[in-house]
Amino acid sequence: MSIVSNLQKNICSALKKAALTGREKGELVFEELPDFVLEVPREKSHGDFATNLAMLLTKKAKMPPRQIAEVLVKHFSRQNTWVEELEIAGPGFINFRLDTGWLDRVLPQVELLGEKYGHSRVGAGQKVQVEFVSANPTGLLHMGNARGAALGDTIANLLAAAGFEVEREYYINDAGNQIENFGKSLEARYLQAFGQDVPFPDEGYHGEDILATVNRIIEQDGDKYLGIDSGLRREFLIKFGLEEKLSHIRAVLERFGVRYDRWFSEQSLHDSGMIEAVLKELDQNGYVYEEEGALWLKGTDLGLEKDEVLVKNNGLPTYYAADIAYHLDKLKRGFTWMINLWGADHFSHVARMEAGLQALGHDPKQLTVVVMQLVRLFSQGEIIRMSKRTGQYITLSELMDEVGTDAARYFFVMRSADSHLDFDLDLAKEESSENPVYYVQYAHARISSILRQAAEEGIQLKSISQCNPLLLRDSSELELLRKLADFPEVVREAALALEPHRLTRFAGELAGLFHAFYTNCRVLNSDPELRDVRLVLVNATKTTLQNLLKLIGVKAPERM
Repeated sequence: MSIVSNLQKNICSALKKAALTGREKGELVFEELPDFVLEVPREKSHGDFATNLAMLLTKKAKMPPRQIAEVLVKHFSRQNTWVEELEIAGPGFINFRLDTGWLDRVLPQVELLGEKYGHSRVGAGQKVQVEFVSANPTGLLHMGNARGAALGDTIANLLAAAGFEVEREYYINDAGNQIENFGKSLEARYLQAFGQDVPFPDEGYHGEDILATVNRIIEQDGDKYLGIDSGLRREFLIKFGLEEKLSHIRAVLERFGVRYDRWFSEQSLHDSGMIEAVLKELDQNGYVYEEEGALWLKGTDLGLEKDEVLVKNNGLPTYYAADIAYHLDKLKRGFTWMINLWGADHFSHVARMEAGLQALGHDPKQLTVVVMQLVRLFSQGEIIRMSKRTGQYITLSELMDEVGTDAARYFFVMRSADSHLDFDLDLAKEESSENPVYYVQYAHARISSILRQAAEEGIQLKSISQCNPLLLRDSSELELLRKLADFPEVVREAALALEPHRLTRFAGELAGLFHAFYTNCRVLNSDPELRDVRLVLVNATKTTLQNLLKLIGVKAPERM
């Protein structure tokens, strides 16, 4: 348990005891205490923590909340809470101000845990799978895929840091209509390359990357596929194209810092009979009927607005049927929590998937879908829609070439997934405090510079046990210590909420507090005792920044 969570636990326990004491003395009337929160107020002037317990007790106690708060304050025991002062504010909030002595416990914990500072065991080894990107292997990775990659990988990092057993998976959409259209596109471009006047399919993929793939096929095999049956030709072309596209996707994602534990083929669901098995199980559970030659799921019986097709009247399973089989396979592999990152255009599919799991007798809550909104690229105040290189959408590779991996990952994580993201290319390249990732990385580089200078002057970095933490009482020092103390809770809460943007917000705040400390407190000063303990504080900030940036997948540079 972190220092802050333990502190909150003790204060909440003291509040409960105060309420029970009030009831015993006949000053309060209630049967059970409601769930209440102890949170950090937005305004520093309101103290370190605040609670709404008095207001929640109003109906039960049949008293004004301020009177209830007076009873709670009167019976509140400060023992083991570090509470120095209590005050009643507004309609009945109780504000707590703490003795700064509790902050003396922060530096020993950071020093003890090192690269594990911020980690917890809240996940208790629960087996979790995070499936993200899963782009069709028929083209290049675009901005939506890029945002999914940054968010998915950071979520996986957060969950691992919170004590979950995490596996990253990429679902290869190598079956269905998109693959048929991929084959038709390759075939048309292949035949056209040899002078044949064949039309390009209306549903085909027009990207320059398709032409590039065909050129590589010709370089390798020449006109080998001209004189064979069209079906067989497409089969060869698709095999080559899929291998090339997947190899490219893997390489681009690895350059982006994303590595998967497993690449799962949709086609394997068809080949192994898993889809047939799922259809049979759904039928046995009474959720399938046949109409007009097609098989349907009784979606309306499961809370959906309409029934859904599982097998079309041509005998081919739908993507929905394959997706149900895929998620059942995840459960059979032992995952108790499945997390998917999908684009906003898949929002309606969430309820369908939950219904499919319910129809199989599983808890739909085992699936969590993080739905991502769109990304817009800006440069010089103008929206960029097309790539200068391909005449199509901007690819992830092009973005990394333009702004670098660190800025790309950081910017994609800065906003909540359910918010639209405006990505400012000019800002991402700017080397100034206006650039959020530069601002944070510069804080780490500045710390590294201080520690290098100390070493060059022959000053040895001491352990906190060799220093006097009571010397750290400047407001800049205390605020920095408090922010360091919050880090484990930020990681835990961001992991459980699947909200990695909390990390970037915290990173900016921590960097800002360090820059303020650097301005207000001279580290390498003439007082050896103060210098030594400030160096420990500086090093603890470095450790925290490193751990934080590692979760986002961003480097912590020694120099800028």
